[in-house]
Amino acid sequence: MGKFVERFNTAERVLHWFVTASFFTLLLSGLGLYSRLFHGYFDLFGGGAGAILAHKYAGAVFFISSLMLFFNHAKEMFAFDEDDRKWFRSLGGYLSKNPEHINSGKFNAGQKAFGLFMGGATVVLGITGVINWIPESFPTVIVRLSLLLHGLFFILFIMVVVVHAYLTTVGNPGTLESMIYGNVRRIWARKHHPKWYKEVGGE
Repeated sequence: MGKFVERFNTAERVLHWFVTASFFTLLLSGLGLYSRLFHGYFDLFGGGAGAILAHKYAGAVFFISSLMLFFNHAKEMFAFDEDDRKWFRSLGGYLSKNPEHINSGKFNAGQKAFGLFMGGATVVLGITGVINWIPESFPTVIVRLSLLLHGLFFILFIMVVVVHAYLTTVGNPGTLESMIYGNVRRIWARKHHPKWYKEVGGE
């Protein structure tokens, strides 16, 4: 038995990086649209018009790839059990000096919550993005509500992604490798996702 076990296949990793690349393109092009304080970021796209164009097309890529990734893992995302409730009660042990590792499946409760938020937020951002793209086709009140929701979810998404980035790097060393190479060490899998490790043929 080798030292590694496959966690994500090639298609899943490609989808994840499409989501990541399009998200950061949206972030950099959208900041200048969100506030004049960030108009300097327009230079990355050759000006305001270029930033708007990049934002529109990156939005389409993000919407499609994000939903594809979500539905690919939907079965795991919606499957909450007693171990997940235990994870929520202890917040995964992140605030404890002596954290207890919960018997998590392929995704722990926090990752499932992140996935569900991402799926819902993608739908909201996609719908409001279309309305903002062609505002003349909708009543003024709908456009104003759309702009408000788009900005709100834009901020929420950034906050959640910052936490996600921390937990997949500094917070849980070894996690990022699974999305780069597809494999994780068996000792990592046994420690962080013991239920899943047993399901894939672990000890």
